[in-house]
Amino acid sequence: MQAHARALAALLYEETDPEQVKTLAGIETAVRGHLLEHVSPEIGFFIAASSGTTSGRKRSLDSILGRVRLSEKQAQRLEVKAYTRWSPYLEQCCLLLSANESYERAAEDIEVLTGVKVSHSTQQRLVHRQTFELPQVEGTVEEMSVDGGKVRLRTPQGQPSEWRDYKGVNLHECCLAAFFQDNEGLVNWVNVQPLSEPFTCLGDGHDGIWNIYAAIGTATQRREILDWYHLVENLGKVGGSQQRLDTVQAYLWQGDVESAIAQFDDWQHERVTAFIGYLNKHRARIVNYGYYQAEGISIGSGAIESTVKQIGRRIKISGAQWEKGNVPQVLLQRCAYLNGQFSK
Repeated sequence: MQAHARALAALLYEETDPEQVKTLAGIETAVRGHLLEHVSPEIGFFIAASSGTTSGRKRSLDSILGRVRLSEKQAQRLEVKAYTRWSPYLEQCCLLLSANESYERAAEDIEVLTGVKVSHSTQQRLVHRQTFELPQVEGTVEEMSVDGGKVRLRTPQGQPSEWRDYKGVNLHECCLAAFFQDNEGLVNWVNVQPLSEPFTCLGDGHDGIWNIYAAIGTATQRREILDWYHLVENLGKVGGSQQRLDTVQAYLWQGDVESAIAQFDDWQHERVTAFIGYLNKHRARIVNYGYYQAEGISIGSGAIESTVKQIGRRIKISGAQWEKGNVPQVLLQRCAYLNGQFSK
């Protein structure tokens, strides 16, 4: 085999432009080009041997190995989609790239990385022809958090941009997902997961988040926790004596809402009134944060904030605008990437 390989290398060298082999990078590019054009297409032997058939109408596919030909029966047995022009692995590589960057940049990068050309319009079509399945958790989900993100919708030229909300959800240490104007879909997806009892739900003070939680699991199963850092942020907006704020924070850290409110008995102010109203509204969600933290239970929604930022790195790239109907698919693709589905 080595002798044949050396003989083939000598033949390919004779076919190479001398200017191309003056640097290692040039040699790498030249050899890869020869492999894709002359060597890889001969893997038809692998296709015939693995599938055990050569019957059916022939068609060509672009693949990581270059252009290959296979029959209709071979395609069925090797799990190649009907009517596609691209191999499964090439599709996977394209999806991995376009989950992180624009379709134009993905087209440039796939050629640099593989030597195979896949246009930006094809990159987009590949995304929207996929069926991205929401993940199913195998273990038990003990914690989750939900938060909102923004996506910019395409508008007619000359009209102002429209930003619309989507919801990101993180099932801690399991997986994540995002839903565009589909709270029902979010709730249904979470409810089919194996939820522990109790099951921790973390959120900020936004009513929309708690309305979603109200439809997940059961009231006795849910352990709702107001994000500690959001709570402290709202305390800081009250202002006034730093000593008073420190005392209030210490009581809140212990989940002692009554003692925290009592610190404002001698100060009447609209900011105080608003903060006390906020505490009363979320009283049942203000827990003994110190104890929970010591027990390894999350007290902040940093996981979902990170999730929304990671999703935003794709859907908010410079100049990005999306057709409204395409947003759910783009979110599914980005989350599939973040869940590691393209790396398996």
